This record gives sequence, C-alpha cells and structure tokens, in this order.
Amino acid sequence: MADTSTQSIVIDAPPERVAAVIADFIRYPEWVAAVKSVEVVEEYEDGYASQVRFVLDSGPVSDQYTLQYEYAEDLGRIEWSLVAPSKMQKQQDGSYDITANPDGTSTVTYSLSVELAIGMLGMFKRKAEKMIMDNALKELKRRVEAGP
Repeated sequence: MADTSTQSIVIDAPPERVAAVIADFIRYPEWVAAVKSVEVVEEYEDGYASQVRFVLDSGPVSDQYTLQYEYAEDLGRIEWSLVAPSKMQKQQDGSYDITANPDGTSTVTYSLSVELAIGMLGMFKRKAEKMIMDNALKELKRRVEAGP
C-alpha cells in the first residue's frame, strides 16, 4: 500500500477559477513542465473529462498513463485514479480539495498516493513526491493567478 502525501497552497482566485484550470486538461502542456501531451479519452455527459491520457517527460522520468477522474457537484473536490499500471506506476490516487477563503482566495490541498513499478528507497520516494507536489501546486498557482 502506498503512503499518501498532502500539501496545500493559497491561490489568489475563487474556487471556480481554480477548478476550471484543473479541469482544462488539454491545456496542461502549456503550463505543466513535465506534461508533453494530453488526450481526453472519455467525457461525462456534462462535458467534464472522465478519462485522460498523459504523456510525461521530465528528463530522467518518462511515462504514459491514463487517469479516471471524478468531480464533486460543486467542483470543490476533483479526484483521480490510475486506470491501469504503466511503465513507472502500479497505482496512483490523488485529489485536489478547493476551499474558498473569506478574503476571496482559495486554499488548494493536493493529496497524492503513488505506488511505483520500480524500486525506490522510502527516503528518495518521499523527496520525489514532495518535489512533484511542490512543482504541481506552484505551477497551478502561477497559471490560475495569470488569469484567463
């Protein structure tokens, strides 16, 4: 069983704007450095992506995988899980929880649990997870705060 890591960041935008950026998967290659391409494989009736295929390349780490997404009715929670094992991952589960703050900002809490297909010492795995989450939240903050 994989451990879950969690980190949060405050973004100067309302939750709706944050959720819109997260759910706009096709544009990820524009602002997520490691994402080289994205394909929405399936959509729900409301137009939100249900399955998304990612091609990742961050130098030493490259992978292709498909995630299954689910959304809270108010988009305050967006969660995903790995559809099938990939070259690098046996399992991945994650979520973004988006909470409105009284000052008009949003707190985004990112939770991620990954079981790698390759062996990695726990210390290095935790460091890699922290780096992935730090980058993901900083890139999301930059994109959302840049505006439409």
